[in-house]
Amino acid sequence: MKAAIIREFGPPDVLKYEDVADPQPRAGEIRIRVGGATVNRVLDVSLRRGEEMQRTPVLPLIPGVDCAGPVEAVGDGVTRWKVGDRVAAAGGMPLDIVDEDGSSYTGPRGMMGIKRQGGFADLVCVPAMAAHRLPDGLGFHEAAVVMRHCPTAWNLLVNIAKLQKDEWVLILGASGNLGTVGIQIAKNVVGAKVICAAGRQSSVDVGLVLGADHGIDSSRQDVTAEVMRITGGKGVNVLYDNIANPDVLPKAFMALGMEGRMVTAGAHGGPNATINFHHLYDKRIMIKGSPGARDGDLPKCFQAAAEGKIQVRIAHVLPLSQAAKAHAMIEADPGMGKIVLDPTMG
Repeated sequence: MKAAIIREFGPPDVLKYEDVADPQPRAGEIRIRVGGATVNRVLDVSLRRGEEMQRTPVLPLIPGVDCAGPVEAVGDGVTRWKVGDRVAAAGGMPLDIVDEDGSSYTGPRGMMGIKRQGGFADLVCVPAMAAHRLPDGLGFHEAAVVMRHCPTAWNLLVNIAKLQKDEWVLILGASGNLGTVGIQIAKNVVGAKVICAAGRQSSVDVGLVLGADHGIDSSRQDVTAEVMRITGGKGVNVLYDNIANPDVLPKAFMALGMEGRMVTAGAHGGPNATINFHHLYDKRIMIKGSPGARDGDLPKCFQAAAEGKIQVRIAHVLPLSQAAKAHAMIEADPGMGKIVLDPTMG
């Protein structure tokens, strides 16, 4: 089979498109013919540069932490899947695989595309219990993108913040991957009233196109004042942050109303931001962070995407042979939508 493989950390051209042996499914594994694999800014691009060493990646490595495609073969003991089933597989692999079709699993453990071979290949083997069934109407490209950020956004808004219909939510980072799916979950799944904010008007416009009711350009508008104007002085019920911008977050925090809930899953703006503790206890605010999702969130995200309630931002679909180009494109423009590699295109 063909695969994009790295044998050393460095610039995009360390990704080599080569012939490698077809992987054979072990007991408890399935083999997927990859129909789409996403290129992630951190888990693929930063890792290839050698900036994610805390994850202890294993070289040589076929990257790719998210992929989707049809099941092509099943290993011994697998009863959950059959050849032809449409599935997706994400990076996190169970460290202890013991269930109906994995009790005898002896393969590599850890995160796909980091500690074990990933989806930048024609074929990839994954533990059967790590695969997820795709609903009709959801393509492999879209499914691979849904896997990375949608479950995190769902967990923050639905499970943790418990956002309700007709409540107000302020979503920061309107045009980012977590921001765009957060807007759509809040608006199209929950039925909340959505205010989106970003540091430039073009990014705000992305959020408005996706369904946000109001937008705030934080580079030229006061976030607190605008939210209070929009909500009639009540403030928002939920603040959804995935940036931790030290200039914007304090003002957004002051826009939370009584018994508001702040949820967060990112710190691209840095690890530290200031909040007003008087406001925290006066308004009885709850703050909680979470980097991932709960069991059962991903199927709900797949179904919402299949029904058109969540539309993922795919900037480009490239053949697998252009994996190095895809990495270079993301380095040049980190804010673009997802790039999907499709091995069936060459």
